[in-house]
Amino acid sequence: MGSFKTESESHEPVLVEEVLRLLNLQPGNVVVDATVGSGGHAREILQQIGPTGRLIGIDQDPEALERAHAQLRVYPQAQLVEGNFAELDPILQSLNLKQVDAVILDVGVSREQLEDPRRGFSFLKEGSLDMRMDPARPLTARDLVNDLSQGELEKLFRTYGEERWAKRIAGAICRNRVKKPIETTTELAQLIQETVPRPFRFGARHPATRVFQALRIRVNEELKALEEVLPKAFAALRPRGRLVTISFHSLEDRIVKESFREWAKRGQAEILTRKPVRPGPEEIQRNPRSRSAKLRALEKK
Repeated sequence: MGSFKTESESHEPVLVEEVLRLLNLQPGNVVVDATVGSGGHAREILQQIGPTGRLIGIDQDPEALERAHAQLRVYPQAQLVEGNFAELDPILQSLNLKQVDAVILDVGVSREQLEDPRRGFSFLKEGSLDMRMDPARPLTARDLVNDLSQGELEKLFRTYGEERWAKRIAGAICRNRVKKPIETTTELAQLIQETVPRPFRFGARHPATRVFQALRIRVNEELKALEEVLPKAFAALRPRGRLVTISFHSLEDRIVKESFREWAKRGQAEILTRKPVRPGPEEIQRNPRSRSAKLRALEKK
Protein backbone atom coordinates (compact mmCIF):
# COMPACT_ATOMS: atom_id res chain seq x y z
CA MET A 1 0.00 0.00 0.00
CA GLY A 2 2.98 2.29 -0.15
CA SER A 3 4.62 4.28 2.63
CA PHE A 4 2.39 6.94 4.12
CA LYS A 5 2.46 8.94 7.33
CA THR A 6 -0.42 9.24 9.75
CA GLU A 7 -1.83 12.51 11.05
CA SER A 8 -0.16 11.97 14.39
CA GLU A 9 3.31 10.63 15.00
CA SER A 10 4.42 12.19 18.24
CA HIS A 11 3.22 12.14 21.81
CA GLU A 12 3.93 15.82 22.40
CA PRO A 13 1.01 18.28 22.42
CA VAL A 14 0.67 20.70 19.52
CA LEU A 15 1.55 24.44 19.61
CA VAL A 16 2.30 24.41 23.35
CA GLU A 17 4.11 27.75 23.56
CA GLU A 18 1.41 29.48 21.52
CA VAL A 19 -1.35 27.93 23.65
CA LEU A 20 0.25 29.13 26.89
CA ARG A 21 0.93 32.61 25.50
CA LEU A 22 -2.65 33.07 24.31
CA LEU A 23 -4.27 31.57 27.42
CA ASN A 24 -2.27 34.14 29.47
CA LEU A 25 -2.69 32.11 32.65
CA GLN A 26 -2.04 33.30 36.18
CA PRO A 27 -1.49 31.39 39.42
CA GLY A 28 -4.86 30.43 40.88
CA ASN A 29 -6.74 30.38 37.56
CA VAL A 30 -9.48 27.84 36.89
CA VAL A 31 -9.02 26.20 33.48
CA VAL A 32 -11.05 23.67 31.50
CA ASP A 33 -9.13 21.39 29.15
CA ALA A 34 -12.17 20.01 27.36
CA THR A 35 -10.13 17.52 25.30
CA VAL A 36 -7.56 16.45 27.86
CA GLY A 37 -6.37 13.38 25.92
CA SER A 38 -3.17 12.06 27.45
CA GLY A 39 -2.67 15.28 29.43
CA GLY A 40 0.07 17.00 27.39
CA HIS A 41 -1.42 20.51 27.34
CA ALA A 42 -2.89 19.98 30.83
CA ARG A 43 0.53 19.30 32.35
CA GLU A 44 1.90 22.60 31.01
CA ILE A 45 -1.22 24.48 32.12
CA LEU A 46 -0.96 23.06 35.65
CA GLN A 47 2.59 24.33 35.96
CA GLN A 48 1.33 27.84 35.08
CA ILE A 49 -1.68 27.96 37.41
CA GLY A 50 0.21 26.43 40.32
CA PRO A 51 -1.10 24.69 43.44
CA THR A 52 -3.80 27.33 44.03
CA GLY A 53 -5.24 26.84 40.55
CA ARG A 54 -7.70 24.24 39.34
CA LEU A 55 -7.84 22.25 36.12
CA ILE A 56 -10.86 20.33 34.88
CA GLY A 57 -9.87 17.78 32.24
CA ILE A 58 -12.65 16.27 30.12
CA ASP A 59 -12.46 13.40 27.64
CA GLN A 60 -14.96 10.93 26.21
CA ASP A 61 -12.31 8.25 25.68
CA PRO A 62 -11.85 6.23 28.92
CA GLU A 63 -8.45 4.97 27.74
CA ALA A 64 -7.27 8.56 27.22
CA LEU A 65 -8.40 9.42 30.74
CA GLU A 66 -6.35 6.53 32.13
CA ARG A 67 -3.27 7.96 30.41
CA ALA A 68 -4.11 11.45 31.70
CA HIS A 69 -4.47 10.11 35.26
CA ALA A 70 -1.00 8.59 35.02
CA GLN A 71 0.46 11.79 33.57
CA LEU A 72 -1.21 14.17 36.05
CA ARG A 73 -1.34 12.15 39.27
CA VAL A 74 1.21 14.43 40.94
CA TYR A 75 -1.17 17.40 40.56
CA PRO A 76 -3.94 17.27 43.18
CA GLN A 77 -5.49 20.41 41.62
CA ALA A 78 -6.34 18.42 38.47
CA GLN A 79 -9.80 16.85 38.26
CA LEU A 80 -10.60 14.50 35.38
CA VAL A 81 -14.12 13.84 34.10
CA GLU A 82 -15.29 11.27 31.55
CA GLY A 83 -17.74 12.82 29.10
CA ASN A 84 -18.26 14.50 25.75
CA PHE A 85 -17.32 18.19 25.75
CA ALA A 86 -20.77 18.91 24.28
CA GLU A 87 -21.99 18.18 27.84
CA LEU A 88 -19.88 21.03 29.25
CA ASP A 89 -22.86 22.69 31.00
CA PRO A 90 -23.87 19.78 33.23
CA ILE A 91 -20.22 18.88 33.86
CA LEU A 92 -19.44 22.35 35.21
CA GLN A 93 -22.71 22.44 37.17
CA SER A 94 -21.86 19.12 38.81
CA LEU A 95 -18.55 20.66 39.93
CA ASN A 96 -20.31 23.80 41.19
CA LEU A 97 -18.39 25.97 38.71
CA LYS A 98 -20.24 28.98 37.29
CA GLN A 99 -17.33 30.73 35.61
CA VAL A 100 -13.80 29.78 34.58
CA ASP A 101 -10.73 31.72 33.48
CA ALA A 102 -9.91 29.76 30.34
CA VAL A 103 -11.03 26.90 28.11
CA ILE A 104 -8.92 24.96 25.61
CA LEU A 105 -10.26 22.66 22.89
CA ASP A 106 -7.81 20.51 20.91
CA VAL A 107 -10.13 18.59 18.61
CA GLY A 108 -7.66 16.36 16.77
CA VAL A 109 -7.48 12.57 16.96
CA SER A 110 -4.59 11.47 19.16
CA ARG A 111 -1.50 9.44 18.28
CA GLU A 112 -2.57 6.78 20.78
CA GLN A 113 -5.98 6.43 19.15
CA LEU A 114 -4.42 6.19 15.68
CA GLU A 115 -1.80 3.66 16.68
CA ASP A 116 -4.12 1.24 18.50
CA PRO A 117 -5.38 -1.23 15.86
CA ARG A 118 -8.37 -2.13 18.05
CA ARG A 119 -9.77 1.38 17.66
CA GLY A 120 -9.91 1.26 13.86
CA PHE A 121 -8.86 4.88 13.23
CA SER A 122 -5.86 4.22 11.00
CA PHE A 123 -5.75 2.91 7.45
CA LEU A 124 -2.16 1.79 8.11
CA LYS A 125 -3.03 -0.75 10.81
CA GLU A 126 -5.23 -3.82 10.43
CA GLY A 127 -8.21 -3.55 12.73
CA SER A 128 -11.96 -3.61 12.94
CA LEU A 129 -13.72 -0.61 11.34
CA ASP A 130 -14.70 0.95 14.66
CA MET A 131 -13.54 4.60 15.01
CA ARG A 132 -15.53 5.35 18.18
CA MET A 133 -13.79 7.75 20.57
CA ASP A 134 -16.39 6.79 23.17
CA PRO A 135 -16.69 2.98 23.00
CA ALA A 136 -20.22 3.21 24.42
CA ARG A 137 -21.51 4.82 21.23
CA PRO A 138 -23.80 2.47 19.30
CA LEU A 139 -22.66 3.35 15.76
CA THR A 140 -19.36 2.21 14.22
CA ALA A 141 -17.64 2.95 10.92
CA ARG A 142 -18.38 -0.63 9.88
CA ASP A 143 -22.11 0.10 10.25
CA LEU A 144 -21.84 3.15 7.99
CA VAL A 145 -19.75 1.44 5.33
CA ASN A 146 -22.04 -1.58 5.08
CA ASP A 147 -25.47 -0.05 5.73
CA LEU A 148 -25.62 3.39 4.09
CA SER A 149 -26.88 3.65 0.52
CA GLN A 150 -24.50 4.61 -2.27
CA GLY A 151 -25.95 8.13 -2.33
CA GLU A 152 -25.60 8.49 1.44
CA LEU A 153 -21.98 7.31 1.34
CA GLU A 154 -21.17 9.70 -1.50
CA LYS A 155 -22.71 12.62 0.43
CA LEU A 156 -20.85 11.63 3.60
CA PHE A 157 -17.45 11.45 1.86
CA ARG A 158 -18.07 14.69 -0.01
CA THR A 159 -19.42 16.67 2.96
CA TYR A 160 -17.18 15.52 5.81
CA GLY A 161 -14.13 14.40 3.82
CA GLU A 162 -14.22 16.91 0.94
CA GLU A 163 -13.31 13.86 -1.16
CA ARG A 164 -13.16 14.52 -4.92
CA TRP A 165 -13.66 10.83 -5.79
CA ALA A 166 -16.63 10.38 -3.43
CA LYS A 167 -19.00 9.01 -6.07
CA ARG A 168 -16.47 6.53 -7.43
CA ILE A 169 -15.47 5.29 -3.95
CA ALA A 170 -19.10 4.96 -2.77
CA GLY A 171 -19.91 2.90 -5.84
CA ALA A 172 -16.93 0.58 -5.30
CA ILE A 173 -17.88 0.04 -1.65
CA CYS A 174 -21.46 -0.89 -2.57
CA ARG A 175 -20.35 -3.31 -5.28
CA ASN A 176 -17.85 -5.04 -2.99
CA ARG A 177 -20.04 -5.31 0.11
CA VAL A 178 -22.62 -7.31 -1.88
CA LYS A 179 -20.08 -10.16 -1.99
CA LYS A 180 -19.18 -9.84 1.69
CA PRO A 181 -19.28 -7.13 4.35
CA ILE A 182 -16.27 -4.78 4.56
CA GLU A 183 -14.90 -5.48 8.04
CA THR A 184 -11.39 -4.09 8.46
CA THR A 185 -9.47 -0.84 8.07
CA THR A 186 -6.93 -2.27 5.65
CA GLU A 187 -9.66 -3.90 3.55
CA LEU A 188 -11.38 -0.53 3.10
CA ALA A 189 -8.10 1.34 2.52
CA GLN A 190 -7.01 -1.16 -0.14
CA LEU A 191 -10.38 -0.88 -1.89
CA ILE A 192 -10.13 2.92 -1.97
CA GLN A 193 -6.57 2.82 -3.26
CA GLU A 194 -7.59 0.51 -6.08
CA THR A 195 -10.62 2.67 -6.90
CA VAL A 196 -9.16 6.16 -7.29
CA PRO A 197 -7.48 7.00 -10.63
CA ARG A 198 -3.98 5.57 -10.90
CA PRO A 199 -2.10 8.94 -10.69
CA PHE A 200 -3.66 9.54 -7.25
CA ARG A 201 -2.85 6.17 -5.68
CA PHE A 202 0.66 6.82 -4.38
CA GLY A 203 0.90 10.53 -3.56
CA ALA A 204 2.13 12.06 -0.32
CA ARG A 205 -1.33 11.57 1.20
CA HIS A 206 -2.89 8.12 1.26
CA PRO A 207 -6.04 8.11 -0.92
CA ALA A 208 -8.08 6.73 2.01
CA THR A 209 -7.27 9.68 4.29
CA ARG A 210 -10.36 11.78 3.54
CA VAL A 211 -12.78 8.85 3.61
CA PHE A 212 -11.47 7.74 7.00
CA GLN A 213 -11.77 11.34 8.22
CA ALA A 214 -15.39 11.51 7.04
CA LEU A 215 -16.32 8.23 8.71
CA ARG A 216 -14.64 9.24 11.99
CA ILE A 217 -16.42 12.62 12.04
CA ARG A 218 -19.80 10.98 11.43
CA VAL A 219 -19.31 8.14 13.93
CA ASN A 220 -18.38 10.58 16.71
CA GLU A 221 -20.63 13.45 15.53
CA GLU A 222 -17.58 15.68 15.90
CA LEU A 223 -18.84 18.76 14.07
CA LYS A 224 -22.16 18.69 15.92
CA ALA A 225 -20.33 18.41 19.24
CA LEU A 226 -18.03 21.33 18.32
CA GLU A 227 -21.01 23.50 17.36
CA GLU A 228 -22.62 22.67 20.71
CA VAL A 229 -19.58 23.20 22.93
CA LEU A 230 -18.40 26.57 21.58
CA PRO A 231 -21.29 28.69 22.92
CA LYS A 232 -21.21 26.76 26.20
CA ALA A 233 -17.47 27.36 26.59
CA PHE A 234 -17.89 31.05 25.78
CA ALA A 235 -20.76 31.42 28.26
CA ALA A 236 -18.66 29.77 30.99
CA LEU A 237 -15.83 32.31 30.65
CA ARG A 238 -15.59 35.14 33.11
CA PRO A 239 -14.97 38.63 31.66
CA ARG A 240 -11.39 38.69 30.27
CA GLY A 241 -11.47 34.90 30.17
CA ARG A 242 -9.92 33.25 27.12
CA LEU A 243 -10.92 30.48 24.74
CA VAL A 244 -8.28 28.70 22.65
CA THR A 245 -9.11 26.13 19.99
CA ILE A 246 -6.88 23.86 17.91
CA SER A 247 -8.49 22.23 14.88
CA PHE A 248 -7.04 19.98 12.21
CA HIS A 249 -9.20 20.40 9.14
CA SER A 250 -11.15 23.11 7.37
CA LEU A 251 -14.64 22.05 8.49
CA GLU A 252 -13.74 22.42 12.17
CA ASP A 253 -11.81 25.63 11.60
CA ARG A 254 -14.74 27.18 9.72
CA ILE A 255 -17.11 26.51 12.63
CA VAL A 256 -14.67 28.12 15.09
CA LYS A 257 -13.96 31.11 12.84
CA GLU A 258 -17.64 31.87 12.29
CA SER A 259 -18.46 31.59 15.99
CA PHE A 260 -15.59 33.89 16.96
CA ARG A 261 -16.57 36.44 14.31
CA GLU A 262 -20.17 36.48 15.52
CA TRP A 263 -19.18 37.16 19.14
CA ALA A 264 -16.73 39.87 18.03
CA LYS A 265 -19.39 41.49 15.81
CA ARG A 266 -21.75 41.65 18.78
CA GLY A 267 -19.04 43.35 20.84
CA GLN A 268 -18.87 40.42 23.24
CA ALA A 269 -15.30 39.36 22.50
CA GLU A 270 -11.97 40.39 21.05
CA ILE A 271 -10.36 37.99 18.57
CA LEU A 272 -6.68 37.55 19.52
CA THR A 273 -5.64 35.72 16.33
CA ARG A 274 -6.35 37.69 13.14
CA LYS A 275 -5.33 34.60 11.20
CA PRO A 276 -5.02 31.08 12.60
CA VAL A 277 -1.67 30.38 14.25
CA ARG A 278 0.19 27.58 12.48
CA PRO A 279 3.15 25.54 13.69
CA GLY A 280 6.58 26.51 12.42
CA PRO A 281 8.86 24.25 10.35
CA GLU A 282 10.82 23.14 13.42
CA GLU A 283 7.71 21.89 15.20
CA ILE A 284 6.42 20.17 12.07
CA GLN A 285 9.74 18.37 11.65
CA ARG A 286 9.76 17.38 15.32
CA ASN A 287 6.05 16.51 15.41
CA PRO A 288 4.49 15.75 12.00
CA ARG A 289 1.03 15.62 13.58
CA SER A 290 1.13 19.37 14.00
CA ARG A 291 1.39 20.21 10.31
CA SER A 292 -2.36 20.71 9.75
CA ALA A 293 -3.08 22.38 13.12
CA LYS A 294 -4.81 25.78 13.24
CA LEU A 295 -5.02 27.67 16.51
CA ARG A 296 -7.54 30.45 17.18
CA ALA A 297 -8.06 32.42 20.37
CA LEU A 298 -10.38 35.07 21.75
CA GLU A 299 -10.90 37.05 24.94
CA LYS A 300 -14.36 37.62 26.37
CA LYS A 301 -15.25 41.24 27.09
